[in-house]
Amino acid sequence: MHGIIWWIVVGLIAGFLAGKVMKGGGYGFIVDVILGLLGAILGGWVFGLMGLGGGDSLIGSILVAFVGAVVLIWITRLLKRA
Repeated sequence: MHGIIWWIVVGLIAGFLAGKVMKGGGYGFIVDVILGLLGAILGGWVFGLMGLGGGDSLIGSILVAFVGAVVLIWITRLLKRA
């Protein structure tokens, strides 16, 4: 249960930050959080493939999730335009 709460908190922070950083703003609080959670999974997977990771620190986990969320927001905007 502790792990799930950890990823929700990380996803919340990463999604919020990614929504603020990307040009044009985010998609709203709920969608930003969902993208943050999915970004945490994507970022963890990609960084793991490269032999990198966020470690057990909150900052490292948020950074990995943030990168994943930014990539997901970028992809969703590309698909939205198509």
